[in-house]
Amino acid sequence: MREDVDHHIADALSRPALVRLDSRTLCLRFETMKVASALEAVRFLLERGTISRGDTLVDSSSGIYAHALALACHRYGLHCHIVASTTVDLTLRTQLEILGATVEPMPPSASLKLDQSRRVARVREILRDRPRYHWMRQYHDSVHYRGYRAIADLVRSTVDCSRLSVVGGVGTGASTGALVSFLRETSPSVELVGVQPFDSVTFGSEHVHDPEIIIAGIGSSIPFGNVDHTLYDTVHWFGFDAALCGGVALLREHAIFAGLSAGAAYLAARWEQRVDPERTVVVLAPDTGHRYVDAAYSRHASALRPEELEPRQISELSEMDLPWSRMRWGRAEAPPGAVAAGSAVSAAVAVAS
Repeated sequence: MREDVDHHIADALSRPALVRLDSRTLCLRFETMKVASALEAVRFLLERGTISRGDTLVDSSSGIYAHALALACHRYGLHCHIVASTTVDLTLRTQLEILGATVEPMPPSASLKLDQSRRVARVREILRDRPRYHWMRQYHDSVHYRGYRAIADLVRSTVDCSRLSVVGGVGTGASTGALVSFLRETSPSVELVGVQPFDSVTFGSEHVHDPEIIIAGIGSSIPFGNVDHTLYDTVHWFGFDAALCGGVALLREHAIFAGLSAGAAYLAARWEQRVDPERTVVVLAPDTGHRYVDAAYSRHASALRPEELEPRQISELSEMDLPWSRMRWGRAEAPPGAVAAGSAVSAAVAVAS
C-alpha cells in the first residue's frame, strides 16, 4: 500500500485545504478543524499511558469537538461520551451515534450561556459516578495545542511569515493560540487577530447582548484555561448580522461555504488588510456552513454587504457595541472575568512541544 494513503478518515480530515483568496489572503479551510486537535491529543495520551484502548473519553461540546472526539475514539479503539449542546442537530447526533459515541443531549435552554454551564456541570456529575472515565477538558487542557504544529508547518512552508497575520475565532484558544505559538518559534513578528462574539466573557464582551445568538464555538459564558490572552495582538467582536455578512461574502466571492465564525474572520481579515496592505493574512475557516443553513444562510438575500460595515474602533472594553468592534489588544493579560481557576495556559506550548 502506498505510504501516502490514509488509514482512517480522521487522518484526512485533520489536514486543511490552503486556498489562496487573493495575492495577500489565504484561507485554511477545514471540514472539521478540531479533528487535528483531538486526534493528536488522544494519540499523545495513549502514548503517555494516561488512557488505554477501551477506555471512555468524555467531554461537553456544541458540535465540532464532539465530531472530532468521536472520530479520534473510533480511530484508536476508545469509547466516547458526549454531553451535547442544544445546538447539536439531528444530522450530527446521528453521525455520532453510528460512530459508536453515546450522546447525552441537554434539555432545551433559555440561553446558550445556561446551556454551556449545565453541560460542564453534567460532565462533573458523570465523573463523580464513573471515576475511570477520562475528561478531555477541551476548554482547559493544553494537550489540545499539540495538533496544530503540523498546520503551522504547512503555513510556514507556503507563506512568507515575516509580515503575516493569522485571523480566526478564539473559541477554546487552542486553534489560533497554538498555530501562532508554533509559527512564532521561527517568526516572532507573526500577528494574531482573534475573533469573538458579543455576550462572551473570554475577551470581556459579556456586557453587550447580541439579540440573535452567541456564534457557536467561538464564544463562552465561562472562563477557558486554554486561552492565552497574551498571544493576541488585535481582537474583533462580532454580532450575528456582521458574521452573516462575512459568511455570505466568503461564499459569494470565493465559493467557500463555511460557518459563521469563518464569516466573521473573513470580514476581520479584509479590514486588517485594509489597515496594513503589505501584510499577508491567513483566515481560519474551522467548519462547513451546513449546520447554519436554517438559522443563518437561508437569510442571505437580506444580508449586508461588506462595504456597508466597518468596525467601531475602541480603546476600552466598555466602548464596544454592535454590530462590530475592534481593539488593539497588544498581547495584554486576560480581563478579570476571563481568568480560569488554576489556569496554566502559559505552559501550553511547552507541553505541546
